Amino acid sequence: MKTISMSGSLRENVGKKGSKALRNQGQIPCVIYGGKEQIQFYTAEENFKELVYSPEVAFAEISVNGKVYRAILQDIQYHPVSDKIIHADFYELIEGRTIVMNIPIKVVGNSVGLLKGGKLSRSMRKLKVRALPENMPETITIDITDLDILQYVKVADVENEKYQLLDPKGATILLIKSTRNAVAEAPKK
Repeated sequence: MKTISMSGSLRENVGKKGSKALRNQGQIPCVIYGGKEQIQFYTAEENFKELVYSPEVAFAEISVNGKVYRAILQDIQYHPVSDKIIHADFYELIEGRTIVMNIPIKVVGNSVGLLKGGKLSRSMRKLKVRALPENMPETITIDITDLDILQYVKVADVENEKYQLLDPKGATILLIKSTRNAVAEAPKK
């Protein structure tokens, strides 16, 4: 999985006034938790471009006052009007401990149903995955080559031994819908 490096500094003032002063300077107050202790730090807003505004999922390698923490972005808060990032929570990765992430779905192949004029309907764009950090996939690839019109892929069809999917097993991920110009197969005699 891709890793994005960030650097930050420990926060001295942890209250609302301190957070507001940091935001006015273009810095984002953050916290790393899940390890032995919580680390309150701040980092530049530019550090979030690759981590937040990208379709890919990535781990973060955060350097705070010389110590490096491996983490995932757990939660992010935005200003309700300006939509700027106002706070971020990171969850520290610990060896041997599973994590949960929303992993994007990548659809590959040219479906038989699409060639007949059907339409791909996606009801899910990401799947909730629990895995050890080293087994976490960057994407979940679904091959739709063999799907005909009115055939679908459910969460249970995508199971893998390296990770566990937390979405309901019967939930439909995608479906090849029939359209008006879909070519129906000739009836067999």
